[in-house]
Amino acid sequence: MTTRPEESTGAPVGSATGDAEAVPRRRRLPGARVLADGAVIYLWGEIALALGFYAVYSAVRNSNQGGTATALRNAENLISTQRFLGLYHEQTLQAWALHFRPLVIGANYYYGSLHFVVTIGCLVFLFVRWRDDYPFWRNTLGISTAIALIGFTFWPLMPPRLLPHSFGFVDTLARYPTFWSFKQAAVNQISNQYAAMPSVHCVWAMWCACVLVPRLRSRWAKVVAVAYPVLTVVAIVLTANHYFLDAVGGFAVLLLGFEASRRFTRAGRGARPSPLPVGVTDSPETDTPETDTPETDTPETDATG
Repeated sequence: MTTRPEESTGAPVGSATGDAEAVPRRRRLPGARVLADGAVIYLWGEIALALGFYAVYSAVRNSNQGGTATALRNAENLISTQRFLGLYHEQTLQAWALHFRPLVIGANYYYGSLHFVVTIGCLVFLFVRWRDDYPFWRNTLGISTAIALIGFTFWPLMPPRLLPHSFGFVDTLARYPTFWSFKQAAVNQISNQYAAMPSVHCVWAMWCACVLVPRLRSRWAKVVAVAYPVLTVVAIVLTANHYFLDAVGGFAVLLLGFEASRRFTRAGRGARPSPLPVGVTDSPETDTPETDTPETDTPETDATG
Protein backbone atom coordinates (compact mmCIF):
# COMPACT_ATOMS: atom_id res chain seq x y z
CA MET A 1 0.00 0.00 0.00
CA THR A 2 1.51 3.30 -1.18
CA THR A 3 0.31 6.83 -0.52
CA ARG A 4 1.50 9.91 -2.31
CA PRO A 5 2.74 12.99 -0.38
CA GLU A 6 -0.39 14.97 -1.25
CA GLU A 7 -2.59 12.20 0.13
CA SER A 8 -0.75 11.87 3.43
CA THR A 9 -0.35 15.54 4.31
CA GLY A 10 -3.39 17.23 2.85
CA ALA A 11 -1.15 19.96 1.33
CA PRO A 12 0.88 20.20 -1.88
CA VAL A 13 4.46 19.03 -1.76
CA GLY A 14 6.78 21.94 -1.20
CA SER A 15 4.20 24.17 0.50
CA ALA A 16 4.85 25.46 3.99
CA THR A 17 2.04 23.48 5.54
CA GLY A 18 2.97 20.37 3.58
CA ASP A 19 6.60 20.48 4.74
CA ALA A 20 5.60 21.13 8.35
CA GLU A 21 2.99 18.44 8.59
CA ALA A 22 4.30 15.71 6.29
CA VAL A 23 6.67 13.94 8.67
CA PRO A 24 4.49 13.98 11.82
CA ARG A 25 1.42 12.69 10.02
CA ARG A 26 3.32 9.89 8.29
CA ARG A 27 4.79 8.72 11.57
CA ARG A 28 1.47 8.47 13.38
CA LEU A 29 0.90 5.02 11.85
CA PRO A 30 3.25 2.15 12.64
CA GLY A 31 5.31 0.43 9.99
CA ALA A 32 5.68 3.49 7.73
CA ARG A 33 8.48 3.82 5.22
CA VAL A 34 8.95 7.22 3.52
CA LEU A 35 10.40 6.97 0.03
CA ALA A 36 12.81 9.39 -1.60
CA ASP A 37 10.03 11.06 -3.59
CA GLY A 38 7.86 11.53 -0.49
CA ALA A 39 5.52 8.59 -1.07
CA VAL A 40 4.78 6.45 2.00
CA ILE A 41 4.42 2.68 2.23
CA TYR A 42 3.12 0.88 5.31
CA LEU A 43 4.16 -2.55 6.49
CA TRP A 44 0.66 -3.50 7.60
CA GLY A 45 -0.74 -2.24 4.31
CA GLU A 46 1.70 -4.34 2.29
CA ILE A 47 0.89 -7.46 4.31
CA ALA A 48 -2.85 -6.90 3.82
CA LEU A 49 -2.31 -6.26 0.11
CA ALA A 50 -0.23 -9.42 -0.32
CA LEU A 51 -2.73 -11.61 1.52
CA GLY A 52 -5.67 -10.14 -0.38
CA PHE A 53 -3.93 -10.50 -3.72
CA TYR A 54 -2.96 -14.11 -3.09
CA ALA A 55 -6.50 -14.96 -1.95
CA VAL A 56 -7.96 -13.53 -5.17
CA TYR A 57 -5.25 -15.19 -7.25
CA SER A 58 -5.91 -18.58 -5.66
CA ALA A 59 -9.66 -18.24 -6.08
CA VAL A 60 -9.38 -17.38 -9.77
CA ARG A 61 -6.70 -19.99 -10.39
CA ASN A 62 -8.61 -22.81 -8.75
CA SER A 63 -12.00 -21.89 -10.19
CA ASN A 64 -10.81 -22.56 -13.74
CA GLN A 65 -9.99 -26.23 -13.72
CA GLY A 66 -10.58 -26.86 -17.42
CA GLY A 67 -11.55 -30.23 -18.88
CA THR A 68 -9.32 -33.28 -18.65
CA ALA A 69 -9.62 -33.98 -22.36
CA THR A 70 -8.64 -30.41 -23.25
CA ALA A 71 -5.72 -30.43 -20.81
CA LEU A 72 -4.45 -33.74 -22.25
CA ARG A 73 -4.78 -32.50 -25.82
CA ASN A 74 -2.83 -29.35 -24.96
CA ALA A 75 -0.14 -31.45 -23.30
CA GLU A 76 0.20 -33.64 -26.38
CA ASN A 77 0.48 -30.54 -28.59
CA LEU A 78 3.12 -29.03 -26.31
CA ILE A 79 5.12 -32.28 -26.29
CA SER A 80 4.98 -32.35 -30.08
CA THR A 81 6.30 -28.79 -30.17
CA GLN A 82 9.12 -29.65 -27.77
CA ARG A 83 10.05 -32.68 -29.85
CA PHE A 84 10.20 -30.45 -32.92
CA LEU A 85 12.45 -28.04 -31.03
CA GLY A 86 14.58 -30.83 -29.55
CA LEU A 87 13.49 -29.97 -25.99
CA TYR A 88 11.51 -33.04 -24.96
CA HIS A 89 13.86 -34.64 -22.42
CA GLU A 90 11.77 -34.44 -19.24
CA GLN A 91 11.01 -38.16 -19.01
CA THR A 92 14.64 -39.12 -19.65
CA LEU A 93 15.88 -36.76 -16.93
CA GLN A 94 13.32 -37.96 -14.41
CA ALA A 95 14.07 -41.61 -15.15
CA TRP A 96 17.73 -40.92 -14.41
CA ALA A 97 16.92 -38.98 -11.22
CA LEU A 98 14.69 -41.76 -9.87
CA HIS A 99 17.83 -43.83 -9.29
CA PHE A 100 18.86 -41.30 -6.62
CA ARG A 101 16.17 -41.24 -3.97
CA PRO A 102 17.66 -38.36 -1.90
CA LEU A 103 17.81 -36.20 -5.04
CA VAL A 104 14.14 -36.75 -5.79
CA ILE A 105 13.07 -36.18 -2.18
CA GLY A 106 15.15 -33.00 -2.10
CA ALA A 107 13.48 -31.83 -5.33
CA ASN A 108 10.08 -32.49 -3.73
CA TYR A 109 10.87 -30.27 -0.75
CA TYR A 110 12.45 -27.66 -3.02
CA TYR A 111 9.35 -27.56 -5.22
CA GLY A 112 6.90 -27.50 -2.33
CA SER A 113 8.44 -24.81 -0.14
CA LEU A 114 11.20 -22.58 -1.46
CA HIS A 115 9.08 -20.56 -3.89
CA PHE A 116 7.16 -19.16 -0.91
CA VAL A 117 10.08 -18.79 1.50
CA VAL A 118 12.53 -17.13 -0.89
CA THR A 119 9.96 -14.85 -2.51
CA ILE A 120 8.69 -13.56 0.83
CA GLY A 121 12.28 -13.11 1.98
CA CYS A 122 13.06 -10.99 -1.09
CA LEU A 123 10.02 -8.80 -0.47
CA VAL A 124 11.11 -8.21 3.12
CA PHE A 125 14.68 -7.52 1.97
CA LEU A 126 13.45 -4.86 -0.45
CA PHE A 127 11.07 -3.29 2.06
CA VAL A 128 13.73 -2.99 4.75
CA ARG A 129 16.93 -2.26 2.80
CA TRP A 130 15.85 -0.94 -0.63
CA ARG A 131 12.55 0.72 0.03
CA ASP A 132 12.67 3.04 -3.00
CA ASP A 133 12.90 -0.04 -5.24
CA TYR A 134 10.22 -1.97 -3.37
CA PRO A 135 7.08 -0.57 -5.14
CA PHE A 136 8.50 -1.29 -8.59
CA TRP A 137 9.49 -4.89 -7.85
CA ARG A 138 6.33 -5.55 -5.83
CA ASN A 139 4.27 -4.43 -8.82
CA THR A 140 6.40 -6.51 -11.19
CA LEU A 141 5.70 -9.63 -9.13
CA GLY A 142 1.99 -8.91 -8.82
CA ILE A 143 1.45 -8.09 -12.49
CA SER A 144 3.41 -11.15 -13.64
CA THR A 145 1.45 -13.45 -11.34
CA ALA A 146 -1.82 -11.96 -12.57
CA ILE A 147 -0.80 -12.44 -16.21
CA ALA A 148 -0.16 -16.12 -15.45
CA LEU A 149 -3.87 -16.49 -14.69
CA ILE A 150 -4.61 -15.88 -18.38
CA GLY A 151 -2.73 -19.03 -19.31
CA PHE A 152 -4.35 -21.06 -16.55
CA THR A 153 -7.81 -19.93 -17.64
CA PHE A 154 -7.60 -20.23 -21.41
CA TRP A 155 -4.99 -22.97 -21.87
CA PRO A 156 -5.33 -25.72 -19.24
CA LEU A 157 -2.35 -28.03 -19.44
CA MET A 158 -1.95 -31.51 -18.01
CA PRO A 159 1.41 -31.70 -16.21
CA PRO A 160 3.70 -34.68 -16.92
CA ARG A 161 2.84 -36.40 -13.60
CA LEU A 162 -0.82 -36.71 -14.65
CA LEU A 163 -0.20 -38.04 -18.14
CA PRO A 164 -1.17 -41.67 -18.93
CA HIS A 165 1.39 -44.22 -17.75
CA SER A 166 2.46 -44.81 -21.35
CA PHE A 167 4.36 -41.52 -21.21
CA GLY A 168 6.57 -42.93 -18.43
CA PHE A 169 6.34 -40.15 -15.82
CA VAL A 170 6.12 -40.63 -12.04
CA ASP A 171 4.33 -38.37 -9.55
CA THR A 172 7.25 -38.02 -7.14
CA LEU A 173 5.20 -36.04 -4.59
CA ALA A 174 2.91 -39.04 -4.25
CA ARG A 175 5.58 -41.74 -4.27
CA TYR A 176 8.10 -40.21 -1.86
CA PRO A 177 7.58 -38.54 1.52
CA THR A 178 7.16 -34.76 1.56
CA PHE A 179 5.04 -32.05 3.15
CA TRP A 180 2.04 -32.77 0.95
CA SER A 181 0.83 -34.42 -2.24
CA PHE A 182 -1.63 -33.37 -4.92
CA LYS A 183 -3.40 -36.66 -4.30
CA GLN A 184 -4.30 -35.70 -0.75
CA ALA A 185 -8.03 -35.01 -0.64
CA ALA A 186 -7.77 -31.50 0.81
CA VAL A 187 -5.08 -30.39 -1.63
CA ASN A 188 -6.77 -32.02 -4.62
CA GLN A 189 -10.03 -30.17 -3.94
CA ILE A 190 -8.52 -26.68 -3.73
CA SER A 191 -5.71 -26.94 -6.28
CA ASN A 192 -6.11 -26.52 -10.03
CA GLN A 193 -4.22 -29.52 -11.35
CA TYR A 194 -4.00 -28.07 -14.85
CA ALA A 195 -2.54 -24.65 -13.97
CA ALA A 196 0.84 -25.46 -15.49
CA MET A 197 1.47 -22.96 -18.28
CA PRO A 198 3.26 -20.73 -17.40
CA SER A 199 5.20 -22.02 -14.40
CA VAL A 200 4.66 -19.55 -11.55
CA HIS A 201 7.55 -21.24 -9.74
CA CYS A 202 9.82 -20.02 -12.54
CA VAL A 203 8.22 -16.57 -12.61
CA TRP A 204 8.91 -16.08 -8.92
CA ALA A 205 12.38 -17.67 -9.01
CA MET A 206 13.61 -15.43 -11.82
CA TRP A 207 12.03 -12.43 -10.08
CA CYS A 208 14.05 -13.26 -6.96
CA ALA A 209 17.25 -13.46 -8.97
CA CYS A 210 16.56 -10.08 -10.60
CA VAL A 211 15.97 -8.55 -7.19
CA LEU A 212 18.98 -10.06 -5.44
CA VAL A 213 21.85 -10.11 -7.92
CA PRO A 214 22.32 -6.31 -8.30
CA ARG A 215 21.92 -5.74 -4.54
CA LEU A 216 24.06 -8.45 -2.97
CA ARG A 217 27.72 -7.67 -2.28
CA SER A 218 29.17 -11.16 -1.88
CA ARG A 219 30.17 -12.87 -5.10
CA TRP A 220 29.06 -16.23 -3.75
CA ALA A 221 25.69 -14.81 -2.76
CA LYS A 222 25.27 -13.56 -6.31
CA VAL A 223 26.15 -17.00 -7.66
CA VAL A 224 23.50 -18.60 -5.43
CA ALA A 225 20.93 -16.05 -6.57
CA VAL A 226 21.71 -16.76 -10.23
CA ALA A 227 21.54 -20.51 -9.59
CA TYR A 228 18.13 -20.28 -7.92
CA PRO A 229 15.97 -20.10 -11.10
CA VAL A 230 18.17 -22.71 -12.78
CA LEU A 231 17.65 -25.13 -9.89
CA THR A 232 13.95 -24.32 -9.95
CA VAL A 233 13.73 -25.46 -13.56
CA VAL A 234 15.53 -28.65 -12.56
CA ALA A 235 13.10 -29.24 -9.68
CA ILE A 236 9.92 -28.73 -11.70
CA VAL A 237 11.19 -31.16 -14.32
CA LEU A 238 12.45 -33.89 -11.97
CA THR A 239 9.18 -33.84 -10.02
CA ALA A 240 7.18 -34.02 -13.30
CA ASN A 241 5.19 -30.92 -12.48
CA HIS A 242 6.14 -28.95 -15.59
CA TYR A 243 7.62 -29.08 -19.05
CA PHE A 244 10.59 -27.02 -20.19
CA LEU A 245 8.31 -24.71 -22.18
CA ASP A 246 6.36 -23.96 -18.99
CA ALA A 247 9.57 -22.45 -17.64
CA VAL A 248 10.10 -20.47 -20.84
CA GLY A 249 6.53 -19.21 -20.55
CA GLY A 250 7.19 -18.18 -16.96
CA PHE A 251 10.26 -16.15 -17.90
CA ALA A 252 8.33 -14.47 -20.73
CA VAL A 253 5.51 -13.56 -18.34
CA LEU A 254 8.01 -11.99 -15.95
CA LEU A 255 9.38 -9.88 -18.79
CA LEU A 256 5.85 -8.63 -19.54
CA GLY A 257 5.27 -7.85 -15.87
CA PHE A 258 8.58 -6.01 -15.68
CA GLU A 259 7.73 -3.84 -18.66
CA ALA A 260 4.22 -3.08 -17.37
CA SER A 261 5.58 -2.15 -13.95
CA ARG A 262 8.24 0.05 -15.55
CA ARG A 263 5.52 1.98 -17.35
CA PHE A 264 3.04 2.38 -14.50
CA THR A 265 4.98 2.43 -11.21
CA ARG A 266 5.60 5.94 -9.87
CA ALA A 267 6.27 5.53 -6.14
CA GLY A 268 9.94 5.60 -5.22
CA ARG A 269 11.07 6.56 -8.72
CA GLY A 270 10.39 10.29 -8.84
CA ALA A 271 13.17 12.00 -6.91
CA ARG A 272 16.28 9.89 -7.42
CA PRO A 273 17.45 6.29 -7.86
CA SER A 274 18.49 4.31 -4.82
CA PRO A 275 22.12 3.27 -5.39
CA LEU A 276 22.64 2.55 -1.70
CA PRO A 277 20.60 0.50 0.76
CA VAL A 278 18.80 2.15 3.63
CA GLY A 279 21.19 3.21 6.40
CA VAL A 280 24.24 3.53 4.13
CA THR A 281 25.46 7.01 3.22
CA ASP A 282 27.76 8.10 0.46
CA SER A 283 31.02 9.23 2.09
CA PRO A 284 31.86 12.03 -0.38
CA GLU A 285 28.56 13.76 0.48
CA THR A 286 29.29 13.64 4.19
CA ASP A 287 32.65 15.36 3.57
CA THR A 288 31.11 18.27 1.66
CA PRO A 289 30.59 20.56 4.70
CA GLU A 290 34.30 20.23 5.57
CA THR A 291 35.36 21.40 2.12
CA ASP A 292 32.99 24.36 2.35
CA THR A 293 34.29 25.67 5.71
CA PRO A 294 37.06 27.90 4.25
CA GLU A 295 34.37 29.82 2.34
CA THR A 296 32.77 30.99 5.61
CA ASP A 297 35.94 33.01 6.37
CA THR A 298 35.81 34.94 3.10
CA PRO A 299 33.48 37.76 4.28
CA GLU A 300 35.72 38.37 7.34
CA THR A 301 38.79 38.67 5.13
CA ASP A 302 37.07 41.12 2.83
CA ALA A 303 35.89 43.18 5.80
CA THR A 304 39.39 43.60 7.26
CA GLY A 305 40.80 44.39 3.88
